Amino acid sequence: MRRILLSTAKILISAALLYLALRKVDLTELLSRFTATSLLWIGIAIAVTFLQIFVGALRWREISSECGAPIELGRAMRYNVIGSFFNQTLPSAIGGDAVRLWLVARAGAGWRAATYSIFVDRAIGLIALAIIIVASLPWSYRLITDPHGRSALLLLDFAALAGGIGFLIFGALKWSWLKTWWGTHHLHACAVIANRVIFNRTRGPIIAILSLAIHVLAVVIAWCVVQSIAAPVSFGQVFQLVPPVMLITLMPISIAGWGVREATMGLAFGFAGLAANEGVNVSLLFGAVSFIVGAFGGLVWILSAEKAAQGSAPIGVPE
Repeated sequence: MRRILLSTAKILISAALLYLALRKVDLTELLSRFTATSLLWIGIAIAVTFLQIFVGALRWREISSECGAPIELGRAMRYNVIGSFFNQTLPSAIGGDAVRLWLVARAGAGWRAATYSIFVDRAIGLIALAIIIVASLPWSYRLITDPHGRSALLLLDFAALAGGIGFLIFGALKWSWLKTWWGTHHLHACAVIANRVIFNRTRGPIIAILSLAIHVLAVVIAWCVVQSIAAPVSFGQVFQLVPPVMLITLMPISIAGWGVREATMGLAFGFAGLAANEGVNVSLLFGAVSFIVGAFGGLVWILSAEKAAQGSAPIGVPE
Protein backbone atom coordinates (compact mmCIF):
# COMPACT_ATOMS: atom_id res chain seq x y z
CA MET A 1 0.00 0.00 0.00
CA ARG A 2 2.84 2.40 0.83
CA ARG A 3 4.44 1.81 -2.59
CA ILE A 4 1.12 2.30 -4.35
CA LEU A 5 0.50 5.57 -2.51
CA LEU A 6 4.04 6.79 -3.27
CA SER A 7 3.74 5.95 -6.95
CA THR A 8 0.32 7.60 -7.12
CA ALA A 9 1.71 10.74 -5.50
CA LYS A 10 4.53 10.91 -8.07
CA ILE A 11 2.09 10.45 -10.94
CA LEU A 12 -0.08 13.25 -9.58
CA ILE A 13 2.93 15.54 -9.15
CA SER A 14 4.06 14.89 -12.73
CA ALA A 15 0.54 15.46 -14.06
CA ALA A 16 0.01 18.66 -12.08
CA LEU A 17 3.36 20.18 -13.00
CA LEU A 18 2.96 19.19 -16.66
CA TYR A 19 -0.47 20.80 -16.72
CA LEU A 20 0.87 24.03 -15.26
CA ALA A 21 3.86 24.05 -17.63
CA LEU A 22 1.84 23.22 -20.74
CA ARG A 23 -0.43 26.19 -20.10
CA LYS A 24 2.49 28.29 -21.36
CA VAL A 25 2.88 26.30 -24.58
CA ASP A 26 1.06 26.53 -27.90
CA LEU A 27 1.48 22.97 -29.17
CA THR A 28 0.13 23.89 -32.61
CA GLU A 29 2.74 26.63 -32.96
CA LEU A 30 5.45 24.26 -31.73
CA LEU A 31 4.54 21.59 -34.30
CA SER A 32 4.46 24.20 -37.07
CA ARG A 33 8.16 24.88 -36.47
CA PHE A 34 9.14 21.32 -37.35
CA THR A 35 10.85 20.77 -40.70
CA ALA A 36 13.07 18.11 -42.23
CA THR A 37 16.01 19.88 -40.60
CA SER A 38 14.25 19.56 -37.24
CA LEU A 39 14.15 15.79 -37.63
CA LEU A 40 17.85 15.80 -38.43
CA TRP A 41 18.62 17.67 -35.21
CA ILE A 42 16.39 15.32 -33.20
CA GLY A 43 18.26 12.39 -34.77
CA ILE A 44 21.57 13.93 -33.70
CA ALA A 45 20.18 14.43 -30.19
CA ILE A 46 19.24 10.73 -30.04
CA ALA A 47 22.73 9.73 -31.24
CA VAL A 48 24.36 11.97 -28.62
CA THR A 49 22.14 10.41 -25.95
CA PHE A 50 23.45 6.96 -26.86
CA LEU A 51 26.98 8.38 -26.72
CA GLN A 52 26.20 9.74 -23.25
CA ILE A 53 25.01 6.29 -22.18
CA PHE A 54 28.24 4.77 -23.52
CA VAL A 55 30.38 7.28 -21.61
CA GLY A 56 28.36 6.43 -18.52
CA ALA A 57 29.10 2.75 -19.10
CA LEU A 58 32.82 3.53 -19.27
CA ARG A 59 32.66 5.33 -15.92
CA TRP A 60 30.53 2.64 -14.31
CA ARG A 61 32.99 -0.04 -15.42
CA GLU A 62 35.85 1.82 -13.73
CA ILE A 63 33.88 2.28 -10.51
CA SER A 64 32.46 -1.25 -10.42
CA SER A 65 35.91 -2.82 -10.44
CA GLU A 66 36.72 -0.89 -7.25
CA CYS A 67 33.50 -2.13 -5.65
CA GLY A 68 34.22 -5.80 -6.22
CA ALA A 69 31.66 -6.02 -9.01
CA PRO A 70 33.73 -5.98 -12.22
CA ILE A 71 31.62 -5.68 -15.34
CA GLU A 72 32.55 -5.93 -19.00
CA LEU A 73 32.01 -2.84 -21.15
CA GLY A 74 29.48 -4.58 -23.40
CA ARG A 75 27.37 -5.67 -20.47
CA ALA A 76 27.67 -2.27 -18.78
CA MET A 77 26.42 -0.61 -21.96
CA ARG A 78 23.54 -3.05 -22.27
CA TYR A 79 22.51 -2.58 -18.66
CA ASN A 80 22.68 1.21 -19.04
CA VAL A 81 20.48 1.10 -22.14
CA ILE A 82 18.00 -1.14 -20.31
CA GLY A 83 18.18 1.28 -17.38
CA SER A 84 17.18 4.13 -19.70
CA PHE A 85 13.94 2.25 -20.40
CA PHE A 86 13.11 1.79 -16.74
CA ASN A 87 14.00 5.42 -16.04
CA GLN A 88 11.04 6.26 -18.27
CA THR A 89 8.63 3.69 -16.85
CA LEU A 90 9.30 3.47 -13.10
CA PRO A 91 7.97 6.20 -10.76
CA SER A 92 11.33 7.91 -10.28
CA ALA A 93 14.05 9.69 -12.25
CA ILE A 94 16.50 7.05 -10.99
CA GLY A 95 14.39 3.92 -11.44
CA GLY A 96 16.92 2.61 -13.93
CA ASP A 97 19.53 2.51 -11.17
CA ALA A 98 17.45 -0.01 -9.23
CA VAL A 99 17.17 -2.20 -12.32
CA ARG A 100 20.91 -1.96 -13.04
CA LEU A 101 21.57 -2.97 -9.43
CA TRP A 102 19.29 -5.98 -9.77
CA LEU A 103 20.91 -7.05 -13.05
CA VAL A 104 24.47 -6.77 -11.70
CA ALA A 105 23.56 -8.64 -8.51
CA ARG A 106 21.89 -11.46 -10.45
CA ALA A 107 24.87 -11.67 -12.76
CA GLY A 108 26.89 -12.93 -9.81
CA ALA A 109 28.38 -9.80 -8.24
CA GLY A 110 26.20 -10.01 -5.14
CA TRP A 111 23.79 -7.42 -3.74
CA ARG A 112 26.31 -5.51 -1.64
CA ALA A 113 28.90 -5.00 -4.38
CA ALA A 114 26.18 -4.17 -6.92
CA THR A 115 24.59 -1.62 -4.60
CA TYR A 116 27.93 0.01 -3.87
CA SER A 117 28.78 0.29 -7.57
CA ILE A 118 25.47 2.01 -8.40
CA PHE A 119 25.52 4.31 -5.36
CA VAL A 120 29.12 5.44 -5.87
CA ASP A 121 28.51 5.95 -9.59
CA ARG A 122 25.51 8.15 -8.84
CA ALA A 123 27.31 10.08 -6.08
CA ILE A 124 30.32 10.88 -8.27
CA GLY A 125 27.98 12.02 -11.03
CA LEU A 126 26.20 14.41 -8.66
CA ILE A 127 29.50 15.83 -7.41
CA ALA A 128 30.64 16.44 -10.99
CA LEU A 129 27.34 18.16 -11.81
CA ALA A 130 27.65 20.45 -8.78
CA ILE A 131 31.22 21.34 -9.79
CA ILE A 132 30.08 22.29 -13.30
CA ILE A 133 27.37 24.57 -11.89
CA VAL A 134 29.82 26.23 -9.48
CA ALA A 135 32.37 26.76 -12.27
CA SER A 136 29.76 28.48 -14.43
CA LEU A 137 28.40 30.73 -11.66
CA PRO A 138 30.23 33.91 -12.81
CA TRP A 139 28.51 33.64 -16.20
CA SER A 140 25.21 32.45 -14.72
CA TYR A 141 25.07 35.56 -12.55
CA ARG A 142 25.38 37.73 -15.63
CA LEU A 143 22.60 35.80 -17.33
CA ILE A 144 20.22 35.58 -14.36
CA THR A 145 19.49 39.06 -13.04
CA ASP A 146 16.40 38.13 -11.02
CA PRO A 147 17.40 38.10 -7.30
CA HIS A 148 15.11 35.15 -6.55
CA GLY A 149 16.66 33.19 -9.40
CA ARG A 150 20.16 33.94 -8.18
CA SER A 151 19.30 32.93 -4.62
CA ALA A 152 17.69 29.69 -5.77
CA LEU A 153 20.71 28.84 -7.93
CA LEU A 154 23.17 29.46 -5.09
CA LEU A 155 21.12 27.49 -2.58
CA LEU A 156 20.68 24.56 -4.94
CA ASP A 157 24.28 24.32 -6.04
CA PHE A 158 25.98 24.83 -2.72
CA ALA A 159 23.62 22.36 -1.07
CA ALA A 160 24.61 19.76 -3.68
CA LEU A 161 28.30 20.64 -3.43
CA ALA A 162 28.23 20.59 0.38
CA GLY A 163 26.56 17.20 0.30
CA GLY A 164 29.21 15.86 -2.08
CA ILE A 165 32.12 17.24 -0.08
CA GLY A 166 30.54 16.02 3.15
CA PHE A 167 30.19 12.55 1.62
CA LEU A 168 33.90 12.47 0.72
CA ILE A 169 34.93 13.79 4.15
CA PHE A 170 32.75 11.13 5.74
CA GLY A 171 34.71 8.49 3.86
CA ALA A 172 38.00 9.93 5.13
CA LEU A 173 37.00 9.58 8.78
CA LYS A 174 38.80 6.78 10.61
CA TRP A 175 36.44 6.23 13.53
CA SER A 176 35.99 2.50 13.94
CA TRP A 177 32.32 2.69 14.91
CA LEU A 178 31.49 4.10 11.47
CA LYS A 179 32.47 0.75 10.00
CA THR A 180 30.41 -1.34 12.40
CA TRP A 181 27.26 0.59 13.32
CA TRP A 182 24.34 -0.45 11.08
CA GLY A 183 23.34 3.18 10.46
CA THR A 184 26.68 4.20 8.92
CA HIS A 185 28.37 0.98 7.83
CA HIS A 186 27.29 0.88 4.19
CA LEU A 187 27.31 4.64 3.61
CA HIS A 188 30.83 4.88 5.00
CA ALA A 189 31.98 1.97 2.82
CA CYS A 190 30.61 3.74 -0.27
CA ALA A 191 32.29 6.99 0.73
CA VAL A 192 35.61 5.19 1.19
CA ILE A 193 35.30 3.68 -2.28
CA ALA A 194 34.42 7.08 -3.77
CA ASN A 195 37.54 8.61 -2.23
CA ARG A 196 39.65 5.73 -3.47
CA VAL A 197 38.29 6.14 -7.01
CA ILE A 198 38.44 9.94 -7.21
CA PHE A 199 41.89 10.39 -5.70
CA ASN A 200 43.53 7.48 -7.47
CA ARG A 201 46.38 8.83 -9.63
CA THR A 202 45.52 6.59 -12.55
CA ARG A 203 41.78 6.12 -12.32
CA GLY A 204 40.85 9.51 -10.82
CA PRO A 205 41.54 11.67 -13.90
CA ILE A 206 39.69 9.17 -16.11
CA ILE A 207 36.65 9.25 -13.82
CA ALA A 208 36.75 13.07 -13.72
CA ILE A 209 36.89 13.42 -17.50
CA LEU A 210 34.11 10.87 -18.04
CA SER A 211 31.90 12.47 -15.37
CA LEU A 212 32.25 15.96 -16.82
CA ALA A 213 31.72 14.62 -20.35
CA ILE A 214 28.40 13.02 -19.35
CA HIS A 215 26.99 16.37 -18.21
CA VAL A 216 28.43 18.29 -21.14
CA LEU A 217 26.74 15.79 -23.46
CA ALA A 218 23.42 16.52 -21.71
CA VAL A 219 23.93 20.17 -22.65
CA VAL A 220 24.71 19.17 -26.24
CA ILE A 221 21.48 17.15 -26.37
CA ALA A 222 19.52 20.18 -25.18
CA TRP A 223 21.34 22.36 -27.74
CA CYS A 224 20.34 19.98 -30.54
CA VAL A 225 16.74 20.26 -29.36
CA VAL A 226 17.03 24.06 -29.38
CA GLN A 227 18.31 23.92 -32.94
CA SER A 228 15.47 21.63 -34.00
CA ILE A 229 12.89 24.36 -33.28
CA ALA A 230 15.18 27.32 -34.00
CA ALA A 231 14.66 28.68 -30.49
CA PRO A 232 16.43 32.03 -29.87
CA VAL A 233 18.82 30.60 -27.28
CA SER A 234 22.62 30.48 -27.50
CA PHE A 235 24.80 27.49 -26.59
CA GLY A 236 26.26 29.46 -23.66
CA GLN A 237 22.79 30.08 -22.26
CA VAL A 238 21.90 26.41 -22.60
CA PHE A 239 25.15 25.46 -20.84
CA GLN A 240 24.31 27.72 -17.90
CA LEU A 241 20.64 26.75 -17.56
CA VAL A 242 20.50 23.01 -18.23
CA PRO A 243 22.82 21.64 -15.47
CA PRO A 244 20.83 23.20 -12.58
CA VAL A 245 17.61 21.91 -14.14
CA MET A 246 19.12 18.42 -14.44
CA LEU A 247 20.12 18.56 -10.78
CA ILE A 248 16.56 19.37 -9.72
CA THR A 249 15.12 16.74 -12.06
CA LEU A 250 17.08 14.04 -10.24
CA MET A 251 14.83 14.48 -7.21
CA PRO A 252 12.69 11.29 -7.09
CA ILE A 253 9.34 13.07 -6.86
CA SER A 254 7.92 12.45 -10.33
CA ILE A 255 7.77 9.96 -13.20
CA ALA A 256 11.05 10.12 -15.16
CA GLY A 257 11.39 13.79 -14.21
CA TRP A 258 8.32 14.72 -16.30
CA GLY A 259 6.63 17.82 -14.99
CA VAL A 260 9.50 18.76 -12.70
CA ARG A 261 11.82 19.23 -15.68
CA GLU A 262 9.27 21.27 -17.66
CA ALA A 263 8.31 23.50 -14.76
CA THR A 264 11.93 24.08 -13.76
CA MET A 265 13.12 24.72 -17.32
CA GLY A 266 10.35 27.26 -17.89
CA LEU A 267 11.20 28.97 -14.61
CA ALA A 268 14.94 28.98 -15.42
CA PHE A 269 14.34 30.52 -18.84
CA GLY A 270 12.15 33.17 -17.24
CA PHE A 271 14.80 34.04 -14.64
CA ALA A 272 17.32 34.39 -17.48
CA GLY A 273 15.13 36.86 -19.33
CA LEU A 274 14.20 34.32 -22.01
CA ALA A 275 10.73 33.20 -23.06
CA ALA A 276 9.43 30.73 -20.46
CA ASN A 277 7.41 28.88 -23.12
CA GLU A 278 10.63 28.19 -25.04
CA GLY A 279 12.05 26.58 -21.93
CA VAL A 280 9.03 24.29 -21.72
CA ASN A 281 9.32 23.53 -25.45
CA VAL A 282 12.97 22.55 -25.08
CA SER A 283 12.18 20.43 -22.03
CA LEU A 284 9.35 18.59 -23.77
CA LEU A 285 11.54 17.72 -26.74
CA PHE A 286 14.43 16.77 -24.43
CA GLY A 287 12.05 14.40 -22.68
CA ALA A 288 10.84 13.05 -26.03
CA VAL A 289 14.43 12.22 -27.02
CA SER A 290 14.92 10.39 -23.71
CA PHE A 291 11.64 8.54 -24.28
CA ILE A 292 12.72 7.37 -27.74
CA VAL A 293 16.04 6.11 -26.40
CA GLY A 294 14.18 4.48 -23.51
CA ALA A 295 11.90 2.70 -25.98
CA PHE A 296 14.99 1.24 -27.66
CA GLY A 297 16.16 0.17 -24.20
CA GLY A 298 12.83 -1.57 -23.70
CA LEU A 299 13.40 -3.55 -26.90
CA VAL A 300 16.89 -4.52 -25.68
CA TRP A 301 15.33 -5.66 -22.40
CA ILE A 302 12.66 -7.77 -24.11
CA LEU A 303 15.28 -9.51 -26.27
CA SER A 304 17.88 -9.87 -23.52
CA ALA A 305 19.01 -13.08 -21.86
CA GLU A 306 18.38 -11.41 -18.50
CA LYS A 307 14.67 -11.08 -19.32
CA ALA A 308 14.52 -14.69 -20.51
CA ALA A 309 16.19 -16.04 -17.34
CA GLN A 310 13.75 -17.55 -14.88
CA GLY A 311 13.77 -17.27 -11.10
CA SER A 312 16.26 -15.37 -9.02
CA ALA A 313 19.27 -17.60 -9.55
CA PRO A 314 22.46 -15.86 -10.69
CA ILE A 315 22.75 -15.63 -14.46
CA GLY A 316 25.81 -15.50 -16.61
CA VAL A 317 25.40 -13.81 -19.95
CA PRO A 318 28.17 -14.39 -22.46
CA GLU A 319 29.60 -11.35 -24.17
